[in-house]
Amino acid sequence: MKRNLAYALIVMLVAVASCSFTNKSFETDDKDKLLLDLITYVLERGHYQPKAINDDFSVNVFEGFLDILDPTKRYFLESDIQEFEKYKFQIDDQIKNTDISFFDMVYQRLLKRMDDAKEIYKEVLEEPFDYNVDETIEINYDGQGYVDSRKELKERWRKQLKYATLGTYDSKLEVNKESSVTNSGEASNSVDNSKPIADENVSSKPLTSAEAEKAARDLTKSTLDDYFDFVDDLERKDWFVQYLNTIVEVFDPHTFYFAPDDKEKFDTSMSGKFEGIGARLQKKKDQTKIVEIISGGPVWRDQQLEVGDEILKVGQNGETPVDIVGMRLDDAIKFIKGPKGTRVDLTVKKVDGSMVVISLTRDVVELEESYAKSASIIKGNQKYGLINLPKFYVDFEDYNERNAATDVAQEVERLKEAGAEGLILDLRDNGGGSLKTVVEMAGLFIKDGPIVQVRSTDKKPEVYNDKDERIQWDGPLVILVNELSASASEILAAAIQDYKRGVVIGSKQTFGKGTVQNVIPLENIVRSNEHGDLGAIKLTTQKFYRINGGSTQLEGVKSDVVVPDRYSYIDLGERDQENPLTWDKISPAEYTPWDGYIDYESTIASSTKRMNQNSQIKLIEENAQWIKKAQDETVVSLKYADYKKGLEADKEKAKYFKTISDYDSHLTFESLKYEKDLFTQDSILREKRDRWHKDLAKDVYVEEAVNVLEDLKMHNIKNSKLASVKG
Repeated sequence: MKRNLAYALIVMLVAVASCSFTNKSFETDDKDKLLLDLITYVLERGHYQPKAINDDFSVNVFEGFLDILDPTKRYFLESDIQEFEKYKFQIDDQIKNTDISFFDMVYQRLLKRMDDAKEIYKEVLEEPFDYNVDETIEINYDGQGYVDSRKELKERWRKQLKYATLGTYDSKLEVNKESSVTNSGEASNSVDNSKPIADENVSSKPLTSAEAEKAARDLTKSTLDDYFDFVDDLERKDWFVQYLNTIVEVFDPHTFYFAPDDKEKFDTSMSGKFEGIGARLQKKKDQTKIVEIISGGPVWRDQQLEVGDEILKVGQNGETPVDIVGMRLDDAIKFIKGPKGTRVDLTVKKVDGSMVVISLTRDVVELEESYAKSASIIKGNQKYGLINLPKFYVDFEDYNERNAATDVAQEVERLKEAGAEGLILDLRDNGGGSLKTVVEMAGLFIKDGPIVQVRSTDKKPEVYNDKDERIQWDGPLVILVNELSASASEILAAAIQDYKRGVVIGSKQTFGKGTVQNVIPLENIVRSNEHGDLGAIKLTTQKFYRINGGSTQLEGVKSDVVVPDRYSYIDLGERDQENPLTWDKISPAEYTPWDGYIDYESTIASSTKRMNQNSQIKLIEENAQWIKKAQDETVVSLKYADYKKGLEADKEKAKYFKTISDYDSHLTFESLKYEKDLFTQDSILREKRDRWHKDLAKDVYVEEAVNVLEDLKMHNIKNSKLASVKG
């Protein structure tokens, strides 16, 4: 869970690669061994805090790899683990000797155990579940051991699958109740009840309890069939990447090896764009289907393809097409994507069953949801601005292309032109990104001066300065953060806080990631290479520090005004990751706090008082405590009556907390003029913005940010008048 969280958030800070490695020859023709040798070489010479590769390191890799492969302990037997144990203190020696015997043994055994599992889950799901039996399941597997026999393994699968079907079984019975109500004539307000339901999957006859139980098992079997179809598509190299990353992550949670395809996805994530047709695809059985059309892309402009269409063949500029039915999704995508300006011919089975060939010209596709967006906030006769920044994006190939700093600067200018009297920069859920963009962005709000200090191993800290004396925004400023605001977000929030330039509102502390990563292509290190692209390693090479000298590592940024949210009591953040670097501090940089007329302390005190008295905030905190309590309950009853009782209690609690989403701040949100002009051609963008504005209107944190802007504005006016009188 903790390991996966770091991947999902892309919690990182990426700088221009500054590590230098001797161009070296590696004496092996085996690609796996070459990768192991290369990665070890880079880790030992380039990591900010290299670790000794010894017996303790070996134990960490041993336990970590098994945990990744079998987290619920339903594949391996205890006898397998005992056989693996001979390597527990030898992996360090194997790494040094580019020996992959441990991986080979575990990988081969895993394939066998997964084949066994396919038989086991089918056997389990052939038999009905008895939901009247009084039994429980422990869903925290960390403290559980591996079982000794196939019989015990089957019993573990039985409980896990019974647990998995409970919710489906209940939903089938609930449909029965609704159907009974409709058939009895009580649903008199429905429209045209006499019309039959045109859905082959919906029966007009209510299911019996036995039929509902079987339907639940069938659905669970279908889900597992899909999962094992996906697993069968994985190749040995995919599992070896997992092994390499188990080794890499012992150094710290943000050092990561990217296989070639993963590196491409990382670059797309960071830049927010790629070259292709502009559609998201999903594999279902042997079918490659369109599940989303990206606004503004070639598919969207062409208007012939739609969600649900299946791509059968892919041709290149009139050449003989390649059949992709049954192909791995990643491999199929390689045929579909391609450079801007090239043609791709798609043989498509439409939703209506017709077959067509559609030719598209590939183009640069921008993932709009990755980019900064803004809105005007109207409160009475006052207008404020809000900029939402999902990440600090950048194109590593060309910084002059679209990036977070230039986009935010543009949005600030647009909001100024629209008459904004205060600005909110929303960094909630922003996991970080480019170091250069955050330094430039901070410079939009101060005259000049240091933004962050960065230190490499055993070197004097380097101060990154804003050297541009221009101030693009000198008005009231609020930064919104939460527990998932990380890395570059923390640099910006810390700088604004240290300069007393604005007020930081949000969680007690942010994520707490105070390290910098460089992305280093491995092919740049090896002298000769017959294996082609070797991927890259995202390597922790530096730590960053606030200009006041403190590190954000582990501690994060502590908000000026602390408000609870749903994450408040959940284990989240750098301190809950595996192998994080420690907190420390260095000497502060020389800087001068903001000299604008802001009564910083009074504003924070007023906001804190409002938050403490806000009933919505109290309800959110109560909800957070309830979520934490539910998360801590790891023993679950498999008896339907107990499950239903708990479900009803949860429903009552959910109704109680529903007012959180029903909240109305009575603020009005509008798109800026340039975006309204786009709506005439892009109804999808209009729908996205309307949905966003509705969510913002329910957001108590944004409401309080506006209140703080009002306070800052009033203090600014008052203090400006006092200064004029004194002058």
